[in-house]
Amino acid sequence: MADQAEIRGRLPHRFPMLLVDRVLSVEPERSLVANKAVSCNEPWYAAGPTGHGDTASAAAAFGYPGTLLVESWCQSAGVLATWESPNPDVLEGDVMLFGGMSGVEFHHPVLPGQVLEHRVRQERRVGETVMFEGESLVDGRTVMTVGRITMAFRPARVLRPETS
Repeated sequence: MADQAEIRGRLPHRFPMLLVDRVLSVEPERSLVANKAVSCNEPWYAAGPTGHGDTASAAAAFGYPGTLLVESWCQSAGVLATWESPNPDVLEGDVMLFGGMSGVEFHHPVLPGQVLEHRVRQERRVGETVMFEGESLVDGRTVMTVGRITMAFRPARVLRPETS
């Protein structure tokens, strides 16, 4: 449905913080399904442990950081929010701002080699503020649920500091 070129045309994020690989389906202003392949070649694994261990210690050592899991899901929500009017230039137009989150729960660790499936649903839109809910899955198993995430759009010109 949407590859890297189209995703980059909607989000300002770039390596190493572009955390959406592919959009599988989108229903504008309603829902989106996107993938993120987790790889041990990502920069946050560079200083990680190299030893062997059982499954529990591997999950603790190599589990994808929860903050990045949330960030990846939020970027997917950003793709949905900008589907009808993309603007990846944060210096012009509207800037996408993270407002807050509630009801986020982590259920299972995500390990390198797994593919995240982010399911995002637009719950409500009030003016330039959008609320989303959803979940992330690996092989059909829920690894994270999102009760609500709020995003706002503000004109870049009002966010820039005034120069004298």
